[in-house]
Order: sequence, then structure tokens, then C-alpha cells
Amino acid sequence: MIRIAAWALDMSDAVLTRLVQLGVDCADGMDIPTDDLGVYDLEQAIAIKQRIHSFGLQVNRVSLPYSKEFVDRAGGWEAELERNAASLRVLGEAGYPLVRVGFHYMTDTGAVRGYEGVHRGGYRMRGGTFAGAENPEQASPEVREERWEQVCRAYESMVPIAEEYGLKLMMHPADPPTLDTMFGGLGYHRLIDAFPNPCVGYLYCVGTRAEAGGSALVLDEINNYGRKGRIFEVHFRNVRGSLPTAGAFEEVLLDDGDMNMFAILKALHRVGFDGTLNSDHHPTLEGDDPAVNHMSTAYSIGYMKALLAALACD
Repeated sequence: MIRIAAWALDMSDAVLTRLVQLGVDCADGMDIPTDDLGVYDLEQAIAIKQRIHSFGLQVNRVSLPYSKEFVDRAGGWEAELERNAASLRVLGEAGYPLVRVGFHYMTDTGAVRGYEGVHRGGYRMRGGTFAGAENPEQASPEVREERWEQVCRAYESMVPIAEEYGLKLMMHPADPPTLDTMFGGLGYHRLIDAFPNPCVGYLYCVGTRAEAGGSALVLDEINNYGRKGRIFEVHFRNVRGSLPTAGAFEEVLLDDGDMNMFAILKALHRVGFDGTLNSDHHPTLEGDDPAVNHMSTAYSIGYMKALLAALACD
């Protein structure tokens, strides 16, 4: 069954009540406090889960911290690896289902210049272009391979814990998806080749991958990863343009981009996707609070619910 998730960084009564009123099923991105050692606090993790459940929602995804020192093999990286493993055990003991894993150097900083695109009625959303980008010196193939070895070392530590507790480990694709990023096109494939365990998979971001090649690429990857059961959650968002075709992309509202989002949803359904959709990025609409974007969040949730209703009747 495909469900809808939404961000719950703010776990106030008002926010959680609003999500329930909008028909959201699951809460994403809860901020779990850590103990003096930097490990997630078990009692706090359980309390947060109980609070989310008390509103009729399910907990969905929590993220482990990124680590630059770990990827660089800088001083103390072994301790960071141990802290992440301990935090993963806490999430398992507390009964959280999905864990997002991330690393520094997932993108090539400066390779794409960010800007704001202006769309219908003047709403603005993030864009990216090769024009005017810094074009930083890229890491050598040897350095990239060393970083990949560290990623594998982290997964070798995490996979047994995930299997023990029934956790699923998700990797988001590189955003922006420049050619040689660690988790761009080929690098993203590489992860499940190295770790064929069923607990290793993807937070598949439709918008990010469309930035790399449009609808055709997204549909191909959904078929590839989805039929293998490796898509655990989907960031469901639309864009205009792509880096290979236009040298730029712009994020837009779900109905305002190049992709037919109903076709994307049907492709997910065909491969048996059984997870959550999160619309992820939201613009500030006229009259909304830029700090929260409640109006565009509600719009996106309603749009996804309508697509799911149409899918049930298709």
C-alpha cells in the first residue's frame, strides 16, 4: 500500500494536528536528541514515537548524521562510525522502520550554480545551472575510490545491525546529480551491487533523478530498483529541464513541470512499491509563512491524495 509521509521537524500540537487533518499517514525527519556521547537517546526516541502515534500517525524516516571526518579518514573517524552504529541500534530498539544514510562529498560543491526560478503567479523555487558555476577542481579517481571504500566500511558496520532489528537503510541520490558524484547515476547503482542485502535500498528522489535525465530516466530507474524491491521511500516532486538537456533545472509544483506525475505513480504501483511518498520541497505561496510553507505543503499533499484516488480507480 502506498502511503503519504510529511516532514515533522516541528512536532507541535498544531503541526501534527494539521498533518492528520490533511490525511497524512506517516511523519518524517523527527529530530531525536542525543546523549553526552552523541548517540541517539533511547528514552527520547521512544517518547517521540509515542507522541507521533498519539496523533494517529506512524513514524517513518529518521536520518543518521553526515560525517566529513569519516569520509576523509580524519582523526576520530572510527569513533564516529561507532556512534552511528550505536544510534542505529537505538532506532532499532525504539522500532523505527526507515533510516536515511548520508555522507559528505555526495555532491560536487560548486559544479552547479543555484538560483531561484520564477513560475506561474510569481512563486519561486530552487533552480540549478551549469552557467556561471564555479567549476571546482574535481577529486581524483583515487580519492573518489578511497571515499567509496569508507562508504563500504560504514555499510559493513550498519547492515548487520539493520538486519538484526528489521531496519531499512536508505540512500538519497546526489543532488544536484553532476556526472561523477558518489551517488549520481552509476554510483547510485553501485550501492546495491556491493550490498545485496534486502535492508539496503533507496530514498528515491524523483525530482533529483529527473534533473539528471527527465522522465525517461526516472521511469527506467523505477523499473530497475522497484522490481528489485529496493525503493523504500519516494521524494515525489516535479522539475523543468535537466542538466544534460538544458544545462539547468528548476523545481516546480507537482502539476507544473515536465513530468506526468500520475505516470510516475503508476510505474511505482506496477513494480509493487509499498512505501511512502513525500513531496519534500515546497515553495512559498502568496500569503504563506516562508518559514513553514503550510499552503504549498497542503496543496502537494492534496495533489498526491488525488493521484492515489485516481490510481485506485484506474
